Amino acid sequence: MPISRTSGVDRRLFLTSILGAAAGVAGLSGCAGGSAAADTKGVSSAPLADKVPAGTSLKIASYLGTQQLQFKLARLGDPPFKVSSWVNIGAGPDVINAFRAKSLDLANNAGIPPIQAHYQGFAAKIVAIGITRKPNYLFATKPGSDIRSVADFKGKKLAFSQGQAQGVVLLRALKRAGLKYDDVKLVPLTSNQFLTALQSGQVDIAPLANSQAPAYLQQYSSKGAHAITTDVVDLLNLLWAPVPVLNDPAKAAAVAAYIPYWAKGQVWQYENPAIWNEEFYVKTQNLTPAQAKSISDLANKPLFPLSWAEAIKWEQETADLLAEGGFVKKFDVSSLFDHRFESLAAKAVPAEYRR
Repeated sequence: MPISRTSGVDRRLFLTSILGAAAGVAGLSGCAGGSAAADTKGVSSAPLADKVPAGTSLKIASYLGTQQLQFKLARLGDPPFKVSSWVNIGAGPDVINAFRAKSLDLANNAGIPPIQAHYQGFAAKIVAIGITRKPNYLFATKPGSDIRSVADFKGKKLAFSQGQAQGVVLLRALKRAGLKYDDVKLVPLTSNQFLTALQSGQVDIAPLANSQAPAYLQQYSSKGAHAITTDVVDLLNLLWAPVPVLNDPAKAAAVAAYIPYWAKGQVWQYENPAIWNEEFYVKTQNLTPAQAKSISDLANKPLFPLSWAEAIKWEQETADLLAEGGFVKKFDVSSLFDHRFESLAAKAVPAEYRR
């Protein structure tokens, strides 16, 4: 049943439902009222080692095998440490659970999962930043919808994932349109449930990634489904890791060594869209060449900042937006960044990909 933003009790129930039972077992129950905060005071400030010690390994997230394929096609070779497992995981709530279970050391997400982890009392730090200038998401309607703009979202059921980028894109779009949380009905779902919810009419609107939208619209546009585009972006594409990983000198050195691979892989993908379309979208995701091209045509040019000032400002705005809705407690997001790694991504790529 859709949940209206009307009370603190609703917000606490909403938070628990979206993060799932696994997170609750891992310790979410202690912060459902919003009192918990991650202890990041014990983070090491020791300089990063120049060389990764022999025998060091990391467990790294690679949703749908993206990272390995990038590195292979770009001929980057192997990083100077062992990747003990490439974990097929991408959604923020799943990443946080994997961090808690110590089955994952490093992950690629948007800006909102580190905020969510902090609210849950889990200590993790951002170690690399990419800047996104064009929207990665659009709003798709259910079949038969007459919604044509974000202003039309008033009174409608909206798919909302608090712990993922899609959630903050929706909140920013609502704020820009002058809509309050109580003007809409936020339906707690995770992004992998959005398509089913649209198809069944459980929700009127869902934010879909550019890579998801073409297939959905091709199937349902004849039945009245359509897209609503905005200029709302989710600025941050980041790497982050649990504090215990970063406090281990060997693992911290491995993380530092991985960051250039991460940045260079994105640059290669951007510069070689035809190859990526065929090798990833067509061969592994079963999209048509035309669908693949429609996705790559919307791709953001990778940009890696030498300074994280803009990223910190954006992350603070995001945290404040969530706090306004009662989803988290207000806090200073500067504690989420490990500045030892600040310039590594930017220094690994050609000047045109730095900012």
